[in-house]
Amino acid sequence: MPVLPKRASRPKRISLVTLLTGLVSLSVILTVTILLFSFYQSKKQALINTTLTLNHTSAIKMSHTLDALIKSMRSSLQYSASIFSNRNEMTADEVYSKLELIRRTNNYFNSVTVVDETGRVQSVSPGSIGTVGNYVKTETAKMALALKKPYISKPYVTSRTKRLIVLMSEPIFDKDGIYRGVIGGTIYLHEDNILNTIFGSNPTDELGSSFYIVGSDGHLLFHRDSTRIGEDISANPAVRKLIQGKSGYEQMVNLRGETVLAAYVKVPENDWGVVVVSPISVVQEQVNCDIQSVLLYMLPSFLLLMLVVIGLARKIAKPFVSLANLVSKAGRQEVELSEGSQHWNREAELLSRAIRFALTNIKKKTEQLTHDARTDPLTGLTNRRTLEETMQKWMAEQIPFSIMMMDLDRFKAINDTYGHQAGDEVLRHFAKIISSSLRPDDVSCRFGGEEFVVLVPHTGLEEAYQVAERIRRALETGTNPIGQRLTVSQGIAHYPSHAVSPEGLLHVVDEAMYKAKRAGRNQTMIAEEE
Repeated sequence: MPVLPKRASRPKRISLVTLLTGLVSLSVILTVTILLFSFYQSKKQALINTTLTLNHTSAIKMSHTLDALIKSMRSSLQYSASIFSNRNEMTADEVYSKLELIRRTNNYFNSVTVVDETGRVQSVSPGSIGTVGNYVKTETAKMALALKKPYISKPYVTSRTKRLIVLMSEPIFDKDGIYRGVIGGTIYLHEDNILNTIFGSNPTDELGSSFYIVGSDGHLLFHRDSTRIGEDISANPAVRKLIQGKSGYEQMVNLRGETVLAAYVKVPENDWGVVVVSPISVVQEQVNCDIQSVLLYMLPSFLLLMLVVIGLARKIAKPFVSLANLVSKAGRQEVELSEGSQHWNREAELLSRAIRFALTNIKKKTEQLTHDARTDPLTGLTNRRTLEETMQKWMAEQIPFSIMMMDLDRFKAINDTYGHQAGDEVLRHFAKIISSSLRPDDVSCRFGGEEFVVLVPHTGLEEAYQVAERIRRALETGTNPIGQRLTVSQGIAHYPSHAVSPEGLLHVVDEAMYKAKRAGRNQTMIAEEE
């Protein structure tokens, strides 16, 4: 009996609606994924840079505060040393009374001690310490006595009270210039002290950041976690750079293996350092929150459009496939949707507008982030990054140019006298003078603090000098926000006459500017050729 051949099974067919819906769905999902990934990366990097800049600004401010504090403490001890220059003419009660008054008046030190030239404690405040009549025993105290000059110790433990302290001392000389010992002020690091008073309520931790102060040997002098004070963290990457005399900011891994955004700045007066750190997780949380917000805005529109695709796939296949192909390119290259582009199908037209709106929004946000990363927010001038990129570009193209570095004279006094808000107004005022004095191709930058840098291409030193002098005179003679005379000291250098690298040229022009400072301020100096 003949056997009939089996009927070949037909491959499963996919309907056009399913095919078009699947293709468009896949294109939309891939596009959204690519766009979100691009947005994620750019947003994360922008937040990292912003956090690093904010941390660096905070570290600089705290460094300036600490520097001013150390100077004030040293000045207080110097004044106290002059009071006790005639100590031999005072009674013990008078010496103690003055010492107690000094300690209670300025609140700088937890204790203040007068030691004679033999190392014997003459008086101490508070008296409860009970070391009067004893001889100093610690090597640190002996060193302060032997040096016969101002001294700030590293953290050490006292022999009597077993406290972890830092000692600051000043020599005492009588009216004949004979050395009569030292007056020393101590900071109890594990107890309430001047560092806790000034920095204990700093709000940086509300933004997910924290900070600490380290000594020149890498030991913690101040930390929110008081149990860590005195800890040796010299192996920390930021602290290592401080010990090497460097200041800056970067992403690094701390001693606990955590990735952090750290800014570190030295304190000029005594080589201490301030470190401000933010965990990278804070940036990650912020980026995730922004991604969720974008998704909340994008997903409803795309879901609605997908429903339209499913219902009308047969009639609108061609325009939707075209749009899907266009959208799929958006994550890989810049795509411009023509405003005049029209579809015969209303749903296709709506989709075009929605995609145009989404791409335009993302482009605007990206451009804004790029602008913020290259612009100083206070003055509106370019920032240091743009300056360095411009210098590298011009040098690579062998474009000769002059560079002017400007530093407002006695700007700290302006801040101290009129307040930081007035100081900011002065910076903006000076930035406007600079901008109005330059050509369209010139580049003006806020270099940092009250320092500004101007690049003038295809310009020799004499012409650059005329421009700098015009700016200086405009500042000195014009009206300004504080109503007082303002001046600026300026240095000028030229590429390639003075240096052939950005670092070398900045060093040369910086030296010229400080030469103008040393020469009396309110003048312009041209760098000398080596």
